[in-house]
Amino acid sequence: MNRNSGLQRMIADIEDEVAFTRHMIGRDHLDQQVMAAMREVPRDAFVPAELKGAAFDNGPLPIGHGQTISQPYIVALMTDLLQLQPEHRVLEIGTGSGYQSAILSRLCRQVYTIELVPALSRAAQRLFQRFEYGNIRTLTGNGYQGWPEHAPYDGIIVTAAAGYIPPALIEQLRPGGRLVIPVGKPYGHQELLLVEKDFQGGIDTRHILAVAFVPMVDSEPMIDR
Repeated sequence: MNRNSGLQRMIADIEDEVAFTRHMIGRDHLDQQVMAAMREVPRDAFVPAELKGAAFDNGPLPIGHGQTISQPYIVALMTDLLQLQPEHRVLEIGTGSGYQSAILSRLCRQVYTIELVPALSRAAQRLFQRFEYGNIRTLTGNGYQGWPEHAPYDGIIVTAAAGYIPPALIEQLRPGGRLVIPVGKPYGHQELLLVEKDFQGGIDTRHILAVAFVPMVDSEPMIDR
């Protein structure tokens, strides 16, 4: 299957998933700009060479170091839930392959992304340079602490399942901003949550749907081996 047909199938699968889950996610279609970004960013460049044939399948894929690139539908849905605007600044926790970062970069002014595994962070940086995604800044660090230097953020997205909503991320979210985060037990029940911060600093949390993510690790950056 060539890239164009694979991409068309991926987009159709996302649309089918949206239709199937519409009562849970509260919408029957995703934002056109989000879908345009999903068409634009070459997902096959963000998966290991031996898995490129499966790059456009609607499922997660391993990327090494115990991490995965998320299912295309989940990438699109989480991006859509942020309701990004061109002037927005976004924090991503869990760079991974860099695919979600690249999608975000097509929709907002600046992306700040944190990864615990140095090798993954470096590989993602190389891809950002290759495709000239110049509005992405990377950091190797503990996502539970966020990146306070550049706060507040209009949106925060977490691509691993946390055991709880990190207080630092709530603090670094701009009033009126949105946090999208999977919360739950490692390899157990997890829920995708949408957290909104009002202009008085109040927090509203909405459960979107059940998900399955690798666990978010609360530790110092991992050492290369």
